[in-house]
Amino acid sequence: MPTKADALRVLEETSRTFYIPISRLPKGLQEAVASGYLSMRSIDEIEDHPDLSGETKAKILRQVSECLQAQTAVSCFDHRHLAAIFEPYADQLPEVSLRLGEWACYAPEFIAPRIWEATSSMADRMASWAENGFEVLSKADLDRYTYGVAGAVGLMLCDLFAWFETVQIDRSRAIQFGRGLQLVNILRNRQEDIERGVDFYPDGWTDEQVMEYARQNLIEFDEYLHTIHKTTFFMFVGIPRALALATLDAISRGEEKLSRREVIRIVADAKFKV
Repeated sequence: MPTKADALRVLEETSRTFYIPISRLPKGLQEAVASGYLSMRSIDEIEDHPDLSGETKAKILRQVSECLQAQTAVSCFDHRHLAAIFEPYADQLPEVSLRLGEWACYAPEFIAPRIWEATSSMADRMASWAENGFEVLSKADLDRYTYGVAGAVGLMLCDLFAWFETVQIDRSRAIQFGRGLQLVNILRNRQEDIERGVDFYPDGWTDEQVMEYARQNLIEFDEYLHTIHKTTFFMFVGIPRALALATLDAISRGEEKLSRREVIRIVADAKFKV
């Protein structure tokens, strides 16, 4: 079982955007959300691996999905099974992936199976996308992809925060939150994706159309967010949503990413608002 410091270290190394809001969560909820994020980051690194073939990615992801489906409780989690899946690729996969079993068991025991279910489902969907070469031809394809790798994360967060705060969150808006963030990532990584032979844009779509769709999802989520009480969930999504909207503004100005100074300002401002 990883220590809090160890989990937060890996979290900071893999995503500074989510490290800050997760590190501020109260005990119990922090472990649950960190477990969910790191588990999904683990399989995301497999899906995005630059040197593994689509066939190999699909094989690993499906094996991970099946392994997680076979688990019952943290106390009897089959760590050896996951280790055996990763062993042939131990020199290629990053730390966050190789330690998936630890992240899966980092959450409070009674909520951990919800995270396994979400991670298992996502791994299976990722396997299908890896097999077909991430072929996105239509808006429906784009929606399926962004739901599969990000919108479903929003749904999982709904359950985790509802467990802690007994607050009901509009699940359709949670999907928009995840989808909006993923669309921003697609815009930011456009050139890198093209270079590795992947194109997440529907046929005929321009940067402007993807940007408009990303902004639509984020703004509609933002409008909803301001109708609910300033709960821990409100605090948690504040920084990612602010950074995403600011990144869209930066891209529209022809900048590749936000400056470090701008990121610091946004983080400080988001903290103040909460």
